[in-house]
Amino acid sequence: MEPWRLIQSGALRGAMNMALDEALYEAVARGESPPVLRLYRWDPATVTLGYAQRSDDAINFTACRELGFDVVRRSTGGRAVFHHREVTYALIAPIDHPLFTGGILESYRAISGPLQRMLAELGVRADLVPARRSGSRTDVHDICFTAPASYELSVGSHKIAGSAQKRNDRAFLQHGSIPVDLDLTLMARVLGKPGQTNYESMARQLASKVGWVNRYLERPVTLEQVEAAMVSAFCGSIEGDWQFSSPDKEELLRAQQLHDERFDQAAWSV
Repeated sequence: MEPWRLIQSGALRGAMNMALDEALYEAVARGESPPVLRLYRWDPATVTLGYAQRSDDAINFTACRELGFDVVRRSTGGRAVFHHREVTYALIAPIDHPLFTGGILESYRAISGPLQRMLAELGVRADLVPARRSGSRTDVHDICFTAPASYELSVGSHKIAGSAQKRNDRAFLQHGSIPVDLDLTLMARVLGKPGQTNYESMARQLASKVGWVNRYLERPVTLEQVEAAMVSAFCGSIEGDWQFSSPDKEELLRAQQLHDERFDQAAWSV
């Protein structure tokens, strides 16, 4: 069976999380690593910006600084994401991997399968969104979780799993977030426009658009339970020789270099 690496990194700062994903992506692209599923969290809470997202008014940088939250730009696309009480995954695989052929949308669909299974194991029934929904432009338009894209997951009208991807001619990296709990007022404060003060109004808008695992469960689950369910779902859905792993010395050195030279630089994220 094909080898797969399962890396559970725990909580790291935002810049190091992004640097480590990039180092693993480079290793897979060079053929030095088999496919990777990395699961991790954030300490402190972090806002990530999409690679091509304009940053000048995308979020409230002042609020992030006051709260001690990190801000970092992802190497993947999409819009701003508030990472707080969630489990985040990075799936990295060769571009010609037989499970993910057919381009970005088909790889989204393939990865959504294990995520849907994971949510079902926890007691949350989520549906695959067949096509991107359109809607009127509102003051939450720069926030990733307000609009499910093709083959992402939703519970009713609430998006519950966000994804973003980058790829070259050898490999792809997909980021995804599964919120376990959400403080919508806090989310509104950090993701709102600079100068905005009516956080409760924005929180109400968010409540009609975003979902989180414990929103749908009578008995709340922990981050650890969600991560364990994600491991079970991916290992049960993708046939392979799954091995618990850690980044090797070269990958860690490259991650530190990327952290210092790119992801931890203000010029990268602003």
